Amino acid sequence: MKKIITISLFLVLFFANLTSEEQNEMEAVIDSDMTFEDAIKGTKAPKEIIDSLTLIDVFYYSFDNKLHKGQLVINKELASEVTEIFEMMRATKFPIEKVIPISAYNWSDEASMEANNTSSFNYRTIAGTNRLSLHARGRAIDINPRLNPVVYEDGKNVPKNGKYDPKELGTFHPTHPIVLEFKKLGWRWGGDFKSYKDYHHFDKE
Repeated sequence: MKKIITISLFLVLFFANLTSEEQNEMEAVIDSDMTFEDAIKGTKAPKEIIDSLTLIDVFYYSFDNKLHKGQLVINKELASEVTEIFEMMRATKFPIEKVIPISAYNWSDEASMEANNTSSFNYRTIAGTNRLSLHARGRAIDINPRLNPVVYEDGKNVPKNGKYDPKELGTFHPTHPIVLEFKKLGWRWGGDFKSYKDYHHFDKE
């Protein structure tokens, strides 16, 4: 009995010492809980690129208004900046559908986008070219791609189920605080591209 009381007292003191933020993280909905090996399983990336990557946990509010935990495979050089951006999105409750390494979608960019999944590393070329994308080095991130699709001059959207309405929650526009913060840190936003708009895309060389 004394042992049970001691353990109970320890737990009370333990939780009392946690900040409300830490307690929220412990109660977060888990969207992804992979190991690094799982997160890169099946990639064709060479060793030098794999060695430049890291797996980070990120916390965000989803469209159910609950705190979620996801994961990103990102270039080590950009991990702290991306963490900072996610902390800003969390603080402002900018909603993100989910954040799951794209290996969960068998490396299909299309499938990940159609699921409105936020992701970074994907060893692939730029669509319609034979040039490696900055995603191939973990130096780009796509956020809420179904809500922030690629929009071509002919009106075509990618993903196919994408629809851009800047008044909707979870979307970006030129004066959005998240867009401005990315730019302040030296990132490009695809919404500034000239021949087409890639509203979900941010990258940094």
